[in-house]
Amino acid sequence: MVTAGFHPEHGITFLIRRANPGDIPAIVPLEVMAFTDPWGESGIREAMELYLSSFFVAVAHGKIIGFCGGGIEDTGDVIYGHLCTLAVADEYRHKGVGRELLRWIEDDLRQKGAAAIQLEVRISNHSAITFYKRLGYQEIFCYDSYYKDGEDGLVMMRWFST
Repeated sequence: MVTAGFHPEHGITFLIRRANPGDIPAIVPLEVMAFTDPWGESGIREAMELYLSSFFVAVAHGKIIGFCGGGIEDTGDVIYGHLCTLAVADEYRHKGVGRELLRWIEDDLRQKGAAAIQLEVRISNHSAITFYKRLGYQEIFCYDSYYKDGEDGLVMMRWFST
């Protein structure tokens, strides 16, 4: 499954497709650029092969410009999606790439039975929190010292309409 996206307001054409292990070398530099504590190549490979059922990349001009990954969690009472990672190259931010990646993973997790999708974000990452709120995510609670460096993690969730 592949789709092309053209955003005339941003003058950018890109496509979204399922990621594969061959994409990992191109994903790693984006992840290092985006996150304080990146998973690294082995962490991404393990996640992709073992527990992330949904992993997508955005491609423009033959190069990966963004990615997202997540999976399904079943509490016994409810099945929900968990967005574990999402990043877009600096030069492609604010051009609709992140929004489109998020739409793809939400649709994929919903098709797999998710009633909602959850994510964690650093409490200091105001731009990401604003981005997710604009797309219908709500703040649920805060994990104290969630990240390796002791920063708190804000849990956000979006419920899908039935």
